[in-house]
Amino acid sequence: MLVCLRVRNFAIIDELEVELGEGLNAVTGETGAGKSILIDALQLVLGGRARPEVVRTGADTAEVEALFDLSDDAELRQRLLDNGIDASDELIVRRVIAREGKSRAYINGRMVSGTQLGELTSGMANISSQHEHHTLVNPSRHMFYLDAFGALSSLRQNIAADHEALSVLTDQLAEAEQRLRDRSQREDLLSYQIREIADVNPQRDELATLVAERDRQRHAERLISVTGGAEEVLYAQDDALCTVLARLAHDLENAATWDPALKQWADAISAAQTQLEEVARDLGSYARRVSLDADQLAQAEERIDALDRLRRKYGGTLEAVIAHHAQAEAELAQLEQGEEHLASLRKQLDAKRESTMVSAKKLSAARKKSAKKLSVAVSAELATLGMGDAEILVEVEPAAEREGELSLDGARLSATGIDRVEFLIAPNRGEAPQPLRKIASGGELSRAMLAIKRVLAEHGPAAMYVFDEVDAGVGGAVAEVIGRKLAEVARHHQVLCITHLPQIAVFAETHFRVHKEVDGGRTHSRITRLKKSDQKEEIARMLGGLKITDKTRAAAAEMLKIASQS
Repeated sequence: MLVCLRVRNFAIIDELEVELGEGLNAVTGETGAGKSILIDALQLVLGGRARPEVVRTGADTAEVEALFDLSDDAELRQRLLDNGIDASDELIVRRVIAREGKSRAYINGRMVSGTQLGELTSGMANISSQHEHHTLVNPSRHMFYLDAFGALSSLRQNIAADHEALSVLTDQLAEAEQRLRDRSQREDLLSYQIREIADVNPQRDELATLVAERDRQRHAERLISVTGGAEEVLYAQDDALCTVLARLAHDLENAATWDPALKQWADAISAAQTQLEEVARDLGSYARRVSLDADQLAQAEERIDALDRLRRKYGGTLEAVIAHHAQAEAELAQLEQGEEHLASLRKQLDAKRESTMVSAKKLSAARKKSAKKLSVAVSAELATLGMGDAEILVEVEPAAEREGELSLDGARLSATGIDRVEFLIAPNRGEAPQPLRKIASGGELSRAMLAIKRVLAEHGPAAMYVFDEVDAGVGGAVAEVIGRKLAEVARHHQVLCITHLPQIAVFAETHFRVHKEVDGGRTHSRITRLKKSDQKEEIARMLGGLKITDKTRAAAAEMLKIASQS
């Protein structure tokens, strides 16, 4: 629901703010006062094309900002979340148009492109006017309205699931067929890779051990020299460190007979001597054990090189090499069973195609049955709106096949089935029905939109409905009927209606009057939300023109009273 619309420096509007209500909102006023400019502004925040000529003379930019209540529109909130935009119960959309032609768009403070704006706000408003008629004249949406009218959503969901399953099976089959065509070459490659890895037979943790062994062999002479020399200094030579420590421990032990406090240090030196003797023996053993073995070094280096070649080719680690070996064996086994796998996929695809065809034909038959009822219902509505000779036809035809897309029995299969749905209208008796989008008359189009929306009011999406020129070419009793129809639509949706007829305006729950003022040589458009007493005066003006009499006021009061009781 649109809560508030704020406009600055837009056409003849310098600054204007409108707070709309629920139900039917009517906008009235003199011709040229700027009523339709509100719709132009609303179209901008819904992703309409930005034209630099809308910038008010003397201003650098025009700005339109709208606040929407999304508390009842979970689908749109999810759409915003899916696009990384904060989605609370409120949505603020802002559009700025510069005089040089550039424009910027913001959704909840985040900058988006004009295309993104249109996609994200799609379905928020249905606008019917002579030049702009959105969702209900878009054939791509007609199917959803027909399905809503016929309560066919569950059947369509089944088709969507079948379409997804068919798409997956079709892709799997194409992939399997391609693998089979390339099987010989692929088998050769996999066999080579399996043999190459198996010949080396890498073990998960062997590389670190091999590198350590290689380094020992490369530096064996230095290691013997260092460890053997350490044994000499610690233990083997005449003045070895252990000999010196033994003498010191003995001297302190003797001195302890005169001062027992020295005993602890004698013991400590003796313990150090014992530990160093063990270290010296271990170092000597290491020095005698290490030897330079050229063959062993060559073997280690060759093994490391072989492992490195595998790591570079198959993932960078021995774990990746081992995993690739297992995967290659599994794929080779699958290729060897390629014909069996292919036959199994074809069997599954044929079975799914057959069951999908049954579901698609069931949905198509239900659509055709519902289409007849919808045609009759909308045509009956048109008769009450002064278009008694007009007839609506809801056409359900097989969708044309497209190359590269799924098809069933000569019709293109999509997630919505095998049908193409479009609303056609014959405005006059004897004329061939034409697509709704090709109607030339703005008045006829608006009334056709109203008829459809009246029938679908309880089934359509949670959107705002906007009507401009819905009263074109009508008056009297037909105008009153249009007003009642609008009020009925407004029980399910927020409605904004721009009208010249008092028979329609009296049904408004919220009434705005637009008027022009000239100040400082500039024309300004102003809008006022009318109180009940002011509404009566505006209805009287619409009835009586420039001269408002007591009779016109009384007539206005009577019309408002009748409307409130209906």
